[in-house]
Amino acid sequence: MSAHNYESGRLNLPFVGICTFGKYPYVEDWDAIDADVAVLGAPFDFGCQWRSGARMGPRAIREASTLFSFGHAGAYDHEDDVTYLDPSKVRIVDIGDADIVHTDTTKSHANIEHGVRKILKAGALPVVLGGDHSINVPCIDAFDDQEPIHLVQIDAHLDFVDERHGVRYGHGNPMRRAAEKSYVTGLSQIGIRNVSSTARDGYVDARNMGSDIQSVRQVRKMGVEAMLERVPEGARYYVTVDIDAFDPSIAPGTGTPSHGGFLYYEVLELLAGLARRGPIVGVDLVEVAPDYDRTGSTSILAAQLLMNVIGRVLHAKDQTG
Repeated sequence: MSAHNYESGRLNLPFVGICTFGKYPYVEDWDAIDADVAVLGAPFDFGCQWRSGARMGPRAIREASTLFSFGHAGAYDHEDDVTYLDPSKVRIVDIGDADIVHTDTTKSHANIEHGVRKILKAGALPVVLGGDHSINVPCIDAFDDQEPIHLVQIDAHLDFVDERHGVRYGHGNPMRRAAEKSYVTGLSQIGIRNVSSTARDGYVDARNMGSDIQSVRQVRKMGVEAMLERVPEGARYYVTVDIDAFDPSIAPGTGTPSHGGFLYYEVLELLAGLARRGPIVGVDLVEVAPDYDRTGSTSILAAQLLMNVIGRVLHAKDQTG
């Protein structure tokens, strides 16, 4: 709930009102974005190779995020002794969804890219709700006139397929497409595990094109701090989170679940540390498919992670000026 709602006497509980992300203001005019963070939905799932349904992800994440519409005082974390998302200091808006044209990947991706470009032009941090992982392709495309970025991927799958039966823009291709960009200086691919949709030659290509690939077990063995030290310090980070990076015991609502995944605090601590290590300039979270999410736990996990990451990104920015 916003400060003005609280002060005007409305309690505005999470189940009341319109489900924008975190109950933050909705901005329909993409040329009038005036915020630190702008949330964009990308409800596209034509890139799926198995179970579809991630097109409903943005709607489910928004609804879940109302649980974390923290009220007039922001979100106090007693472990950090920090109040994140203080409404007197941060401005967050929801700009709705990119238009999706059914069966037309090219046009749908172009519409997503247009939205991200509008956010960047406004000087805000783009936070994009997927959708399947192919929506990362237009997100990264939108950074072609920005300073170079280092891509940090949290995922069960490498997504480094070059082309399969002519498909170059499905949800198994985005990290390969990103690595081809001159302004993507490298990739940290974290959580990759078990039987992958990318064959061995894709792993070889990824490493040759600047990727550092670490599994959940490898990260646990070295620890979060050691993993962070492998990421170039002070780079501009673009973060892409596939919800299947998490173990399906806590995140069943996804098209391609893979056992052996991360737990919540492992990823939060990794991304919180990343925010202190350098500026995070873009975020997408993909592959939430609520039809497989019987309790809503996956959508809640996605919303909770995003709210906390946004809070830490803005706090780190405030600390560094």
